[in-house]
Amino acid sequence: MGEATYVNIPGVSTHELPPLLVRGVPDGTLPREQLVELATGIVDSEDMLAEDLSAESAEECKLNLAIHLADQYFRLLSHWQWGDSILEWIRQCEITFDAHDMLRPLLKKDLWPHAGRSSFVDLLVEKSIQTKGVGLEKAVGMRLTFRQPPPIECFSNQFLFYLNSPLADTAYQTWSHMGAGAAAHFPPSRFHFEIHDLAIQ
Repeated sequence: MGEATYVNIPGVSTHELPPLLVRGVPDGTLPREQLVELATGIVDSEDMLAEDLSAESAEECKLNLAIHLADQYFRLLSHWQWGDSILEWIRQCEITFDAHDMLRPLLKKDLWPHAGRSSFVDLLVEKSIQTKGVGLEKAVGMRLTFRQPPPIECFSNQFLFYLNSPLADTAYQTWSHMGAGAAAHFPPSRFHFEIHDLAIQ
């Protein structure tokens, strides 16, 4: 993390944090075939195909674009689910900190350096957890942007691409800088927690 400032934790013991429970695709998500069918409707409604294509080529291009849009949507769902899991984990961590005299002061803003909620995300990054390609900051930003993952019908093709670039990152950066001044980091060697991928259990 470069020139990161870490909070000072007395002693040398390692503190156990609650497990991070990462859920799979949200309940109610349509099967992939149906998502591709809905994405085909988006391709049709937005005139994404060149007019000079033959009927056969147009159908092939339409299917390829629909599959690509469905993939973008699944990527959105994956990030959202990770972000939702992380925010719930942060809430559990805050309860854990509040229950321990040594950890409770670390979250107080009248102390410097103090940790903020984004410090928990930084801890996950510094622990180099396996995310299967999900960017942690973008995941939290996606969850901050949407309370619930919206259905694919809500999206235009351009907005799906936009979601995968600046929007979630901007949401995270705004959230992580809401406190007065930069929050400090948790020293990763002083904390231990497990990660359970509920999607594969």
